[in-house]
Amino acid sequence: EVQLVESGGGSVKAGGSLRLSCAASGLTYSTYTMAWFRQAPGKEREAVAGVRSSGSTGYTDSVKGRFTISYDNVKRILSLEMNNLKPDDTAMYYCAANRWLLPLPPLRNDYYYWGQGTQVTVSS
Repeated sequence: EVQLVESGGGSVKAGGSLRLSCAASGLTYSTYTMAWFRQAPGKEREAVAGVRSSGSTGYTDSVKGRFTISYDNVKRILSLEMNNLKPDDTAMYYCAANRWLLPLPPLRNDYYYWGQGTQVTVSS
């Protein structure tokens, strides 16, 4: 059974950087897609980025050029490198995964497995 555990969240000032990690276990399928979503208070959960087992990546427009998603399929760790953070990036960030090669940027309802979330707070 798939388990996802996020880490790396914290508080930073605008312009700073953070690197989030998601340790995946039980993801034994040869084809899959992993993704990062985020949710700020009072707002819907939105896509951030996704990566397929085929290597394809996709980003939501607001993070293009600032965030980089990657998956180490040996260590089984999904990462999100976040640079030039903005206050609008403040949210709970969730790791998600599912079988198959899914559309990118990721779609919320496509994901079955979710982590517990890690908080990112960016102050101005």
